[in-house]
Amino acid sequence: MGDLSSRSAAVDPLSGSLREYRDPKGTDLFARVNPFFEWQDMRRQNGFWPYSRSTDTAPQPLCRVKDDAGRPICGVNFASQDYLNLSSNPAIKAAARAAIDEFGVHSAGSGAFLGNTKYSLILEQAISDFLQLEHTLLYPTGWAAGYGVIRGLVRAEDHVVIDALAHNCLQDGALAATPNVHLHRHLSLPSVRRLLHHIRAHDTRNAILVITESLFSMHSDTPDIRAMQELCREFGARLMVDVAHDLGNLGDDGRGQIGRQKMTGKVDLVMGSFSKTFASNGGFVACNSAAVREYLRYFGSSGTFSNALSPVQSATVLKAFEIVSSEEGGNLRAELMRNSLYLRGALASEGLEVLGDPSAIVSIKIDDEGFARIVSQRLGALGAIVNLVEYPAVARGSALFRLQVMAKHTRDNIDRLVSALRLALSESSGTSPCVSSLADVELLPRRACGE
Repeated sequence: MGDLSSRSAAVDPLSGSLREYRDPKGTDLFARVNPFFEWQDMRRQNGFWPYSRSTDTAPQPLCRVKDDAGRPICGVNFASQDYLNLSSNPAIKAAARAAIDEFGVHSAGSGAFLGNTKYSLILEQAISDFLQLEHTLLYPTGWAAGYGVIRGLVRAEDHVVIDALAHNCLQDGALAATPNVHLHRHLSLPSVRRLLHHIRAHDTRNAILVITESLFSMHSDTPDIRAMQELCREFGARLMVDVAHDLGNLGDDGRGQIGRQKMTGKVDLVMGSFSKTFASNGGFVACNSAAVREYLRYFGSSGTFSNALSPVQSATVLKAFEIVSSEEGGNLRAELMRNSLYLRGALASEGLEVLGDPSAIVSIKIDDEGFARIVSQRLGALGAIVNLVEYPAVARGSALFRLQVMAKHTRDNIDRLVSALRLALSESSGTSPCVSSLADVELLPRRACGE
């Protein structure tokens, strides 16, 4: 684990945040990032760096991984976004193999040129049919879709009204497109109304794009989509909803919160990602305007100037949509919801604060970042693979564990996770949440596979 005391005086891995290193100063582009690396490496070498782990096996309920320092961990996996376990589904793998045999592995071009395949064209139509929107455009990643649609449509004089907790791709797209970015309070319709009223009181000539998510990825909560669409109509704005985390895996028909709120086909713009439910990378934007689709094809730079989805990706996602729309998909969603409810109940019985509403995302509020880092280190040692989320991804002092549930998790998997969490919290409770020295923190070895 290394000599803690020799470095802790200068660098404390239980304090500090990524935010402090986001805007480095100095004339040497290389030298000025050294303080971040020193802080990061102190955390890495002592088991407190929870990012950039790698899998040695498929992302299934039981998984072998390595942390960023190469230490092996084997245990129950609640850190993967394969919500319906489609990445290892036999039909999905067969579709991928067939696409490779037919097309090879590469699209070999942008979708604006010769990068489309028959699979991507069929997939676009399948998404349009699923969402009851006439036109769909594919992007190489979900991030590219969120960024590209905003950057493609919004100009410097326009306005973006966006939820304060919206995803990075949406925030970055807005900031790249216009200086007129207005953050509204999370899920607050009165806040949206006030901003729209203020903008229109001073600007009746330029456009407004309102942006939200159907299921927020940190807190598993959702807006009133119908009310937001009505507000946009009232003030001459357009609404975009990011459905990355609930499309396909939530609701009786798999249409997520848009379907649950009976807004299928009624939202101005819907964008999403294939990386959660649909067993691949990639993203899309769907709407009822052919003009908007074609404009984004050539002015949504993150798609225009990137290679299109590979035929393997398109065929994989297409098969995933078939499964999602089938009886099998309905059964998988039911299993996923049963697991989510069981996990939420088990965590609540331990006295833990569980955020949001039942979904594939189950977030536990921990608060203090230093304490959460110690608990995270213990969890890895106990064979529980989870994601620690800390500032600035959440508010300062609001660290949480984001557990991601799969349809194929068993009750035993969930019980093992809850037991590991109980023990990790108990073992960490004797450490101060505001530790300034690691001398008294017992660092546990990671559990290797087979132990």
